[in-house]
Amino acid sequence: MLSSMMSSTMSSTITMFSTVGLAEISVASVICLIVLLSASEILSASKLWNERIKLSFNLAIMPLVMAFCAVVLYKVTEIL
Repeated sequence: MLSSMMSSTMSSTITMFSTVGLAEISVASVICLIVLLSASEILSASKLWNERIKLSFNLAIMPLVMAFCAVVLYKVTEIL
């Protein structure tokens, strides 16, 4: 009995702490994604644009796109 109570308390505590920072992190990642995409578009019109800069931006943008998709999927499943 005690172990089942501790187990349920432990899982609810972990769940509570795992979703506390999700809103702040998701907002920060979306802002970073918007800034990087904007900078990429602006710099692509410049004469300083080359393949090395393009690769650097893509290395930063792709994980943020995946995080954005994960946040959207999480929010959709939360609503349903």
